[in-house]
Parts: sequence; C-alpha cells; structure tokens
Amino acid sequence: MKANIIAGLDIGSSSVKMMVARKTEDARLEVLGFAQESSSGMRKGAVVKQDEVARRIAAVKARAENVSSQKIDEVAVNLGGSHVFVTSSRGVVAVSRADGEISQEDVDRVLDAAQAFSLPSNKEILEVFPKEFLVDGEGSVKEPVGMRGIRLETEVLALCAFSPYLKNLTDAVLSSGLGVADVVPVPLATAEAVLTNQQKELGVAVLNIGAGTTSLAVFQEGDLLHLAVFPVGSDHITNDIAIGLRTEPEVAERIKVEFGTLGVLKGKRTEKIELEDGTTLSFSLKMLSHIIEARMKEILGLVAKDLKTISKQADLPAGIILAGGGAKLPKIAEFVKKEMRLPAKIGQAQGILGPQEDPELLEVMGLVLKAARNTESVPRRRMGAVGGGLFSRLKQIFQVFVP
Repeated sequence: MKANIIAGLDIGSSSVKMMVARKTEDARLEVLGFAQESSSGMRKGAVVKQDEVARRIAAVKARAENVSSQKIDEVAVNLGGSHVFVTSSRGVVAVSRADGEISQEDVDRVLDAAQAFSLPSNKEILEVFPKEFLVDGEGSVKEPVGMRGIRLETEVLALCAFSPYLKNLTDAVLSSGLGVADVVPVPLATAEAVLTNQQKELGVAVLNIGAGTTSLAVFQEGDLLHLAVFPVGSDHITNDIAIGLRTEPEVAERIKVEFGTLGVLKGKRTEKIELEDGTTLSFSLKMLSHIIEARMKEILGLVAKDLKTISKQADLPAGIILAGGGAKLPKIAEFVKKEMRLPAKIGQAQGILGPQEDPELLEVMGLVLKAARNTESVPRRRMGAVGGGLFSRLKQIFQVFVP
C-alpha cells in the first residue's frame, strides 16, 4: 500500500466497514473508497468466531480495493466490547540527572512505574494516558521535560482489555490477509473523528451508540479523563420493537429505521407495512415511540450513573457528541439534551473529505484519521511492552500475514 494511502477497519456487531483514504496536499484526508458487509461471528462488539469474522473482513477488503483502485496491506482496526475498561494508577521515581533536570528517560521511567500494578492474567494493559505529572509534589504539570526537581510523579489512566478477545480480533484481521497498523478502542476512534482541541480542553463526552454496545469517552483539559463501554445498544431497541409488536427482528429493524423517533407522538396515528408473505402489519406510532424511548432512557441512565462516578454528570461545558448507528434516530439530540441536562449534538468528522453527515461512519473515519496521525508523529507509548504482555507480543507479528 502506498505511503499516503490509509485504511480503517470498523468491525461491529451488525456490520464490517472499511474506508480507504489518501493524504491531500493541504494535510487533510480524501476518501477514495468505502465498503460494507453484514457482520457475523461477533457478540456485543467482541470477536467470538474468528473464522467467520475473517471471511467478512476478506470480503469487505476485496470490495474496498475494487472501489478505491488501491491495494490494501494493513489497517487501523477498532476494539469493541464491554471488556474494555480503564483504571487509574500512580508512579514515582527519583530524577536521574545530578543537576536535577528532568529528561525524557525520567518520564519513561515514571510511566513504567505507573503501570507496575497487578491485573488478572487474562487482562492486558493496552495504553496509558498521563493525567498529570508532579515535580517535587507540585502538580498540574503536562510537560515535565526540562524542568528541575528531585522527585517526579505521575497519575495515569490505564486502558485495559480482555486478552483473549484482543487476540481473537488480531488473529481474525491477520487471517484475512491484512496487517494491523494500530488497534484503537471504539470510543477513542470516534473521538478522533469528531472532537476539536477546544472541546477536549473545556470538557466533553463522546457517546457512540452501536448495535451491540454503547461506548463513552470523556475528555477534559485536553486529555482522556474516563472511558466506559456498556453492553446495550441499538439492537436492543430492535429486539424491544420485535417483542412489543410481535414480529420478527428483521421486520422490527425495518420499522425502527423507517418510522422510529424519540419524539412522543400524540393521537392514535397508525402505520402499516407489507411483509414478505404478502400480509400487512399495522402498528401504533405512539406505541413505537414509547418502546424506543424506554430503551434509550435505560442507556442514558447507565451513562448518567457512570458520569456521576467521576463527578461529570453536570460538568461538561462542550456537552455530549453523539455517534454510531443509534444516533440516526430522529430527535435523538433533543432527547439526550433533555434527559442528561447537557448540550448534545450529532458529531461531524473533522479533517476528512467524505460523507461527514452519517454518524454511523464516524468511527471508521476516526480510525483513518488516527492511522494518518500515527504516520506523522510518534504514537503514544504502548504499555503492554512492560512485563511482556500479549499486546507487545502481538505488535511484533502485526506485519506478518498468516494463511
């Protein structure tokens, strides 16, 4: 694949998407091609059947190469599922230089010290995000290199995942004939596409409502503050509709897409659709709206409870940015604003020339943007290398294609 060609692979519970882009002269990205296949072998955002997922990836790769007229060798891929979590940790070291000037080596050592905590054998540290550094007890330091002191401390947010699911994901991608350039958790991929530096500085949450899960990423003062994944998504709305209207999930999904809304309707207006067997299904729009609203209140209740644990349920000046297929529901921004009592809007991709209006594509766009950024600068330290973790071992084989 040419150096200026970037590809992102979004493996979700309902679909597998691939986007191919190239860098333009003005440092933006131009979308060259997009392909999508229905998903199989996934459960709640995690890969559970590698062979099935690998076949879907191979199919979407072939279509993306045909549409873009580019050969795709490697991709940035998303990591989904409620097994992804974060935990805080602290580290402290003595400054090594005799004159007390803090070097990059000191920063590396204190970051290593910060993730010297025990995890179950089947959990892996993917990445650490420094919240702040402290020099001789003085905090709120973002860049300590060059400062003088005796003791250097840091507080970090460690991003972790269930090792078997991570291996399932990378094995599936490698089996499809692709290399893995980067693995990016779902909410961080979405944030890469939709957030500005100003929003991150003020305080903002990205809420990605996927098919099997809903993910949340919170930023403040420019850095990641919190991340969470909830095991409920828009497919649960479809299942509720199927139960409430006594119909099949495929019909319920069609009803949700064509008639679903979060605005409660007055009156007794009914709609009807023709089924494949020639019969007709009639249903109340008011009942449909109530079904959708009940499940969305549950999802937002989980989000509100989670934000409360970090005291951000009412302290996000830049509000909530919505993404994912679930964000296509009409009037969802107004509904979220009312329920969460925070500003809310549908996200739009920044820095990429393409279909920016579709919230379902924001995640794969973020993967492309993240991959492009990583080719321009040194990526954040991958902390799985410490202690010989699974992620570090996988990195060594990411460029190897398995049959």
